[in-house]
Amino acid sequence: MTTLVFGHKSPDTDSTGSPIIWAWYLSEVMGVDARPALLGEPNTEALFMLDHWKLDKPEIIKDVADDQPVVIVDTNNPAELPDNINNADIKAVIDHHALVGGLKTKGPVHIVIEPVACTATIMWKAIGKHMAQMPESIKGAMLTCILSDTLEFRSPTTTQEDKAIAWSLAESLDIDIPAYAAAMFAAKSDVSSFSEAELLRMDSKEYEVDGKQFRVSVLETTSPAAVLDRKDALMAAMPDVASEDGADQVLLFVVDILNEEATMLIPNELTKTVAEKSFGATVTGDTVVLPGVMSRKKQIIPNLKV
Repeated sequence: MTTLVFGHKSPDTDSTGSPIIWAWYLSEVMGVDARPALLGEPNTEALFMLDHWKLDKPEIIKDVADDQPVVIVDTNNPAELPDNINNADIKAVIDHHALVGGLKTKGPVHIVIEPVACTATIMWKAIGKHMAQMPESIKGAMLTCILSDTLEFRSPTTTQEDKAIAWSLAESLDIDIPAYAAAMFAAKSDVSSFSEAELLRMDSKEYEVDGKQFRVSVLETTSPAAVLDRKDALMAAMPDVASEDGADQVLLFVVDILNEEATMLIPNELTKTVAEKSFGATVTGDTVVLPGVMSRKKQIIPNLKV
């Protein structure tokens, strides 16, 4: 049976590119019948990556069958995975997030979770000498994933390993990192075709704090005004999105990549309390700027308080 390789729901660039990378490795190097899959529509930056490197968009799946062989990448959180994931045959987990718990396997599995900024960084190290036979298109996906997750090395999650691997890939591909990253971020910043509900779910994680269920949404952009001009509509859409997704509240952070800060939307008293208790902010209106906040994984979620 074909092994499916996929990342989390609301796939970003890493959760789109890393399944492609690892499915190539399993198929072409390890001789395992494998193919990449997605758990939703990829974001605009991920679509840019697929188009730029002429890669096919993986099939979008809603769930997995009992005993379906799978490899999970870029998450280990069951809430971000298909409902039937614990009845699938999990072969491996490759991730760079905190261990959540809750996954159930049918036997011993290969698990790699490392404190680096990107899943593709871990894959580069695991593939090792076989990188020599990797097609340029797959290397391009790997570079894009690393530049995306590190925000071109601006994110506090960035490690020296991420940087070194990205520069090595860029050199082999004859890619100018600043110019390529600018094109990536421009694609990510174009949110004009998305509804408010789609934007709130586009890059989001479910997280519980003291009994409160949050959908923590991050929009990384070089044009924050394009998002913040829609703040009234975004705040109006939050209650329905939260209700439909079984959350108490959507928390939206608009990350300004170039100025290295986040703007949090404050539609009500709960979000005001979260902003003040979590980030020491003084809230006087319906937005608050959080200087230096770039990473949901390292700076937002670990600090959330209600």
